[in-house]
Amino acid sequence: MTMRAWKPNVTVAAVVERDGRFLVVEEETETGLCFNQPAGHLDQGESLLQAVTREALEETAHHFKPEFLVGIYQWPKPGSDITYLRFTFGGSVAGFDPERRLDSGIVRALWLTLDELRETRERHRSPLILQCCEDYLAGRRYPLELVRHYDA
Repeated sequence: MTMRAWKPNVTVAAVVERDGRFLVVEEETETGLCFNQPAGHLDQGESLLQAVTREALEETAHHFKPEFLVGIYQWPKPGSDITYLRFTFGGSVAGFDPERRLDSGIVRALWLTLDELRETRERHRSPLILQCCEDYLAGRRYPLELVRHYDA
């Protein structure tokens, strides 16, 4: 019996809420323009906290400070053999760099209310976007000490 090597895609996402609005990005995808949280893949050698801080800056030009874990989400993408394992962090932004160029594929960063997110769910990159915001609003906040990183 041959075992196929399978690995989930490890991703991180940032949930930032300010004055009743959530920081999201509008990005180009294979299915058109979609909304997502500032999110992306974990790079080799970086911690999950470094990854979410980097991704938020690259995609929104906001300096994200992770303060707690909102949740860990496993999502098999329909119609594909890809499974995402997403670590979502909540926190605040400590600054904005208006001159910073956003990542390739990111059209813009914007702030949307929960109602606006619900109204645009057909344009969400995945069902995780709304779920993460709802979990955040439900008070799901786990200490960062749950996430351990060991350097090689």
